[in-house]
Amino acid sequence: MIAAIGLLLGVGLGLLVQPEVPTWLQPYLPIAVVAALDATFGGLRALLDGIFDDRVFVVSFLSNVVIAALVVFLGDQLGVGGQLSTGIVVVLGIRIFANVAAIRRHLLKA
Repeated sequence: MIAAIGLLLGVGLGLLVQPEVPTWLQPYLPIAVVAALDATFGGLRALLDGIFDDRVFVVSFLSNVVIAALVVFLGDQLGVGGQLSTGIVVVLGIRIFANVAAIRRHLLKA
């Protein structure tokens, strides 16, 4: 419950303050968000399956975000950042939808 309240307060504060993202960070932010969503839905699926481990979740969350950002950074340095960003979004998107489908099956028994 504390996490949900913190999330709502954070979203509300972000909408109220409207922080500006630095230009150098803009290419990496969407990829970091998708990687974080992947870890979050994976954690929710593990929780519903009864195998959730908070340490695994934190490591997964942080490593997903850092690795995705590093891959995009490397792609930018090689001149193929757009292609690598698309690849990361596709791969993590497939994982997100697979986790959401598993969550749906668990909750709705369908």
